[in-house]
Amino acid sequence: MANYTGPKVKLSRRVGVPIADLPKHTTKRQLNPPGVHGFRGRRLRDYGVRLNEKQKLRYHFNVLEKQFRNYLKTATRTKGNTGEVLMRLLEQRLDNVVRRLGWSRSIWAARQAVVHGHILINGKKVDRPSYQVKVGDTITLKKDKMKTRVRENMESLAGHDVPGWLTFDPSSLTAKVVAVPTSDQIPFDVNMNLIIEFYR
Repeated sequence: MANYTGPKVKLSRRVGVPIADLPKHTTKRQLNPPGVHGFRGRRLRDYGVRLNEKQKLRYHFNVLEKQFRNYLKTATRTKGNTGEVLMRLLEQRLDNVVRRLGWSRSIWAARQAVVHGHILINGKKVDRPSYQVKVGDTITLKKDKMKTRVRENMESLAGHDVPGWLTFDPSSLTAKVVAVPTSDQIPFDVNMNLIIEFYR
């Protein structure tokens, strides 16, 4: 199972936007290019602009290039707007759902929780971060030790909003997928047209 294990803040700095809602990613200093004065170099051309937009989305959802291309192929074959379908596929990944619920502070921690078998879907252990949740799925935690950690994470993320396509019961730490996510429910701004153009 391939995964990026290098420095994460460098990814935010590379694309110029915070790819995670963590203080070390969102501070202005971290988003400046390296160097004393943050020298940016030459202005991006059309290819560079489209590449940068695609990388933003990839880094935010923590998927590799081959996975991303496969998602795009699936979105192209699926009926509907390709950009919206692509975003929906990425948003419905299990590791992303764990992040959106506020159970983990970042997509990387969410991935680890899934891979280590702490997440149950409809009572069954699922250890694939790319697992696509469906409407009606119930998401719970396997062990009490993990529940304690999740409660600590939720306290540290005070004010975190769970998206409308998920319902969450804080007392039992149980979540349910009640709808398909729409583009306005995804808290990450990206130009999907530029991404689709990049692959044409």
